[in-house]
Amino acid sequence: MPQSDTAAAPTDSTTYREYILDIRIVERTTGEGDTRYRFEAPDHEGIEFDAPEMATLYADVYFDVNGFQEAGTGERGVPPTVIQAGRDTLVAYFLTQHDVDVHWAASFYGEKPEKIERYVSRVRKRATKIRDGAKEQGHA
Repeated sequence: MPQSDTAAAPTDSTTYREYILDIRIVERTTGEGDTRYRFEAPDHEGIEFDAPEMATLYADVYFDVNGFQEAGTGERGVPPTVIQAGRDTLVAYFLTQHDVDVHWAASFYGEKPEKIERYVSRVRKRATKIRDGAKEQGHA
């Protein structure tokens, strides 16, 4: 689940996953001993998740749409870039939100959970291709 920047101060942090273009996910332990995963990118306000799978999915959506900003979309808003990207990207983005899981998304879209998982798989594959292509072009 995404967390605001007002979460407890970190006591220990390491890079969980590093991507191209100075984008990364940082794993940190809060003062209460909880582990959080923070997505960080240049010109992005950052967002934290309880589970690494959601942080990496968020990163994949970010790459899939060539970046986005959530600032100004409101508490329940969706960045226009994500909306315009198509159903699979929008579903993947929804899954990174608080209290949304595969079953909720399946119910919302009138699909089976397996189809929702296929949507996510497509977004992850595209994001990997985008990152690989950028690396081949010399972007680190």
